[in-house]
Amino acid sequence: MKLYLNLIALNLKSQMQYKVSFFLSTLGQFITAFTAFFGLYFIFTRINTVDDFTYEQVLLCFAVVMMAFSLGEMFGGGLAVFPRMLGNGEFDRALVRPRNIILQVLMPNMDFTRLGLLVQAILVLCYAIPISKIPWTWEKVLTLCLMILCGGALFFGLFLINAACSFFTIEGLELMNIFTYGARQFGRYPFSVYGNGVLKFLTFVIPLALFQYYPLLYLLDREQNTLFMFLPVTALLFLIPSYVFFRFGLSRYKSTGS
Repeated sequence: MKLYLNLIALNLKSQMQYKVSFFLSTLGQFITAFTAFFGLYFIFTRINTVDDFTYEQVLLCFAVVMMAFSLGEMFGGGLAVFPRMLGNGEFDRALVRPRNIILQVLMPNMDFTRLGLLVQAILVLCYAIPISKIPWTWEKVLTLCLMILCGGALFFGLFLINAACSFFTIEGLELMNIFTYGARQFGRYPFSVYGNGVLKFLTFVIPLALFQYYPLLYLLDREQNTLFMFLPVTALLFLIPSYVFFRFGLSRYKSTGS
């Protein structure tokens, strides 16, 4: 683990060589992320509810998804460089090292400018919690924490699947961005607003609804069953097929010869 921490430190040091560029990029991430927040605000100046969810409730949902995504991208966003590593032969060097392959890809490629997105998500969440008018209990606080942490892990699994597709295509699949960066956008609303078919797909195939929609119902007292508290934990099972698919792609990997 010390080796991986050293890789993270070296990566941060290299990004901080151009401090002005680093802070401007971080600030850009921070400011750009607020466009979605203001878009949500302006929509609710014209309407009162969306699928019986008020602005305050939707804002809480939005904040949770942004927090989960920012955590998942902070750790899994480094997988975006995976197609490049396959193309230039850098991945071949990682294979001959007696270390975990995934961590070798992640640690040196973490993008710390994403801290801007994380800070924005924290601010929105701190604003959304008190105006949501939810009577907070320790059960609901636990539910909120599980939504964020398990959601972050789920997004990481999606980034891992996207990287694994590169074993077969060499280039990354833009289709997978629908479930990563796209989910950050359409996840600002409870998934029920997109229809029953989409909700089922996001429950049983790509289980985004398990950390976003169903626990939200528990927070809003629309569901009293405590099972809804722990549904985000079941979303962690998605990491198993994500990892298995990555290992399957690794077993079929053939060097590009670069």
